[in-house]
Amino acid sequence: MFKTALRAARPAALAARAANKQQASRAFSTTLRISSGGPPPPQLYGPGAKPGTVPTDLDQATGLERLQLLGETEGLNIFDEGPLDSSRIGTKASPVLIPSYDVERIIGCTGVPADSHDVVWFNVHKDKQGRCKECGSVYAIDFHGEEHAEHH
Repeated sequence: MFKTALRAARPAALAARAANKQQASRAFSTTLRISSGGPPPPQLYGPGAKPGTVPTDLDQATGLERLQLLGETEGLNIFDEGPLDSSRIGTKASPVLIPSYDVERIIGCTGVPADSHDVVWFNVHKDKQGRCKECGSVYAIDFHGEEHAEHH
């Protein structure tokens, strides 16, 4: 009895499947991008390697790693990896400012002058200054990011 019901329903199922194939569907990757007239953003997906070859880092890198590699090929330092100002001790009135696109950073203090004590790691938040427990230097975030980016 079950097989008879399936045989009877099969033509209707095939007709519905054929109707779905005729509907226009398009992947997001093939839709047109609306441009504001500026240069397009960098492609953050690598092309991959050709069959039979070993991919390079640039071929297989994606996301922020690819952005950093593309910046290095252009001679740009995408992420500021230089040391912070260690010529003075930060105070509550005049803290050492840490440029950041995020609302929180992990800071490593080595003292003033530099390397006067072991590295002490601590968190600094956008709304709250951080103080090194070893030398007392005060740090604050110089926030450059979007105001409500942490709420997404």
